[in-house]
Amino acid sequence: MVRTGRRTARVTATEGEEPEVDLDAALTAAVEPLTAGADGVRVSVAVLDTGSGARAVHGDGSFDTASVVKVDLVAALLLIAQDEGRALTAVERERAAAMIERSDNASTTVLLREIGGPAALDAANARLGLTGTTAAHAWGLTRTTAADRLTLLRAVFGTDSELSTESRAYLRGLMERVGAGQRWGVSAAGDRWALKNGWMPRTTTGLWDINSIGRVRADGRTCLVAVLSDGQPTKESGITLVEAVARAAVEVSGRAR
Repeated sequence: MVRTGRRTARVTATEGEEPEVDLDAALTAAVEPLTAGADGVRVSVAVLDTGSGARAVHGDGSFDTASVVKVDLVAALLLIAQDEGRALTAVERERAAAMIERSDNASTTVLLREIGGPAALDAANARLGLTGTTAAHAWGLTRTTAADRLTLLRAVFGTDSELSTESRAYLRGLMERVGAGQRWGVSAAGDRWALKNGWMPRTTTGLWDINSIGRVRADGRTCLVAVLSDGQPTKESGITLVEAVARAAVEVSGRAR
């Protein structure tokens, strides 16, 4: 089977052709060895090859977003501005840039309040096609799935979106300019990246949520990748694992070609 968007297309092998490819199973087979021995660590990943439409998902659990929710919040702000028929104000642009490029938390807290709180964020995400994300007042504890993160990326980097052409270009530009110390995660899987990462220690356990979502170019292909994880013993080990999973996901997505 080859995953194409939300649909599953079966590829029938005849003489001289390659056999069927179940990309979800292939992705699971590639990821599981990477997490072997990592007791208590959970990982989920979703990938889409934008050229072939090949899509694969490993894991369907719900995770804290940490700072990757900042992409949702800027998208919600852009939808509000579109609905009001206006451009972002200078203050809104400054706040959005701080949130994505520097991962500024104070700006995020203010923006969540100004757009109308978690209910408004949920409404914006619903417009973008997200079905497994629930916003929280403590925005880093918003819950999401890797599949929903991929849907969000498609709304930002694709063309079939509630976000206008101008809004998509603006948000992509922010994700292409993240600070030097935050250029890890899915960027390890290729070049011409645009991304947003999230990292958060949980006070109850001392363990880390480490997430990365974005676009990369690899081997002539453009891929959207979302990796979510929790239970990581350290930030550094979590980043190493997330990067390995992102590379595996991009490699697997190329098998449908």
